[in-house]
Amino acid sequence: MSNIKACIFDLDGTLTNTINAIAHFGNIALAAFGLPEIPVEDYKIYVGDGRDKLIHRMLGVYGKDNAEMFEKVRDVYDENYENDYLYDTDAYDGIRELLEELKENGIKIAVCSNKPDNVVHFVTDNIFGENYFDAVHGVIDGMPTKPNPFTALEIAKKLGVKPSECLFLGDTNVDIFTAKNAEMTSVGVLWGFRTRNELVQAGADYIAENPHVILQLIGR
Repeated sequence: MSNIKACIFDLDGTLTNTINAIAHFGNIALAAFGLPEIPVEDYKIYVGDGRDKLIHRMLGVYGKDNAEMFEKVRDVYDENYENDYLYDTDAYDGIRELLEELKENGIKIAVCSNKPDNVVHFVTDNIFGENYFDAVHGVIDGMPTKPNPFTALEIAKKLGVKPSECLFLGDTNVDIFTAKNAEMTSVGVLWGFRTRNELVQAGADYIAENPHVILQLIGR
């Protein structure tokens, strides 16, 4: 794929391993209202569609998903997470090397996440460095979330590339659907939170077992 000029990455489960952090803060929020912990492995199924849907799914486990409880649990979750965004969070093995090689080869790199925009910027700034990426976008109030292609297409415009010149990489079916909706080439990554079967069923154009495969896909 010699025509690829940009790689747009999901954040959680693609660039950074955050599942232990999400489970940690999720279980703190549940415990605040007398609800039992949810296993870390279960959180891998609940994430991917943004914080609000995560909270709804957590509460759904206990039949407590109502407006009042949602707001209470969300507020506790946010308060604790905002005090320690980098808790048990780091880049996956091989990600830093991949990003450096992409940059060295003139490939633009960007982040498109369903986490709140301020959190995404804080994490990328502190894990990778300020202004490391050519574009970083999380969820902003009033803006549609993945799999709506709005943000992915906005990123492509900002980078000055066509959708057909972009790889969109992520670990969930939400990311694959986003890529398809944006008419970008989709790459499902297996080092994140979901399974090969989910990514294949979502229609991923390519499956990457490790970050090095990305370079092979774009012929670098």
